[in-house]
Amino acid sequence: MNGTSTFRPVLCLVVLVALVALPVFADATGQPALTSLATRILIYGIAAASLNLVLGYGGMVSFGHAAFFGIGGYVVGILYQHYAAGEPLLGLIPGSNQLLVTLPAAILVSGAFAALIGALSLRTSGVQFIMITLAFAQMLFFFFVSLKAYGGDDGLIIRRANEVPGLNMRDKQTVYYVCLTATVIFFVLLWRVVNSRFGNVLVGLRQSERRMAAIGLPVYRYQLAAFVISGMGAGLAGALMANFMRFASPDMLHWTKSGELMVMVILGGVGTLFGPLAGAAVFIVLETVLAAWTEYWQLGVGAILLFVVLYTHGGVQALALRLVGRRP
Repeated sequence: MNGTSTFRPVLCLVVLVALVALPVFADATGQPALTSLATRILIYGIAAASLNLVLGYGGMVSFGHAAFFGIGGYVVGILYQHYAAGEPLLGLIPGSNQLLVTLPAAILVSGAFAALIGALSLRTSGVQFIMITLAFAQMLFFFFVSLKAYGGDDGLIIRRANEVPGLNMRDKQTVYYVCLTATVIFFVLLWRVVNSRFGNVLVGLRQSERRMAAIGLPVYRYQLAAFVISGMGAGLAGALMANFMRFASPDMLHWTKSGELMVMVILGGVGTLFGPLAGAAVFIVLETVLAAWTEYWQLGVGAILLFVVLYTHGGVQALALRLVGRRP
């Protein structure tokens, strides 16, 4: 086994140990806000990595991925509201405040919407695909704005985070560890996907759809499957965010949120496994630090993004590997 094959697993283990120890470190240094910051990074890392599956591996530039992120959040919020009111949704579906129920529900509903949107959008390509995904996302955004029963433009308050048997979900550290567990499981599954035959086909489709079709592969079905998996991942992130913030709003579906996810992917490294997680960390830390200095923090992020695109040749992950003498 060569040095490269052992370096990355060791690095992943070190990062995981650091993440597990982070809440203890935050309390010891009197900075409990670090735990909440890290929770946001983990959640957005899942959402960005989901987008990266279709963008970086499949070559499909989706500018409406926030739709699935928001749907995941609203599934949690709507189920909680019906649970609190004691009224079944549509008179049939009982509400719930159990994370082991709402999380799978958010993933399935987001996947169903991704299947519908993908089935229509993937009949186009290029700029048309970008604009159709954006249009669908904005349609869903205005749909949730119009739902006055669920808060409309003001959003939907979730008074208590969903419960997990044996855990105190009112504790921010507990929520952090739940999100960390979900992140680890998600990235393990994502690693399995991108290193499978399916992942190899996606990379081939990114390079040349015509050639992949010429050897007899059903291009549309592979792209649709990737789009659905990606939407389910974004729905998972949205559900976790709704539990963390105890709030779901139409802003989760807005096109600017899709833009933020794309920036995270580009910052971290397009077509890399852990790059989007690193990009989410960089973006959120920059947002937190720069917003404390000026309300025009996006200008600073834009300048850094320009530097990353022009000079790092692969994002933050590639730059970090070069700094330690490793080939990206």
